[in-house]
Amino acid sequence: RVSLSDFRGIAACGGFSYGDVLGAGEGWAKSILYNTRAYDEFSAFFSRDDSFGLGICNGCQMMSNLYELIPGTSDWPRFVRNRSEQFEARVAMVEILESNSLFLNEMAGSMMPVVVSHGEGLVEARNASSQQLLESQNACLRYVDASGEASEYYPLNPNGSALGLNGFTNDDGRFTIMMPHPERIFRSVQNSWRSPDWGEYGPWMRIF
Repeated sequence: RVSLSDFRGIAACGGFSYGDVLGAGEGWAKSILYNTRAYDEFSAFFSRDDSFGLGICNGCQMMSNLYELIPGTSDWPRFVRNRSEQFEARVAMVEILESNSLFLNEMAGSMMPVVVSHGEGLVEARNASSQQLLESQNACLRYVDASGEASEYYPLNPNGSALGLNGFTNDDGRFTIMMPHPERIFRSVQNSWRSPDWGEYGPWMRIF
């Protein structure tokens, strides 16, 4: 009923947005990959040079499975069941890495608490190791410990991903995916500590 040619940006949201079951993100992707019209619409959208997109949690898993349609994402990993084999809902500390992500522009080096709420956030390499993703600057977010060092340890890293990686962008930065939920902690009052200088919005509001 609606063509993606009328849009410049899309956001694939989290919160079990395609079904209240684990693996829903992969099912969401398959509803695009195995539907001719949807496939053509998304393929054309991703191929444009003026389009952009953000995938969070469930939406991150979905977009990671559309990597063949998105230019500059051949090294994107897939996301599988947490090493704890449990659904993890908590607040974790992340560092924003240097990357081309338009959403994280000028935020590299920031370390901030963020909401985590997923059962399948463990990074599983497809075509590149976590170290290669880090070196190519396709990785844009990672879990860190109290010293600001990348963490692979539970519960600081709730899913066990190598090098703490949990967010990725494509080569030109127009498409970004991440497991954490910055949209759930963009207001100052959603933080356990906040500077009185912040006003209504916290640091994550910069993405939006």
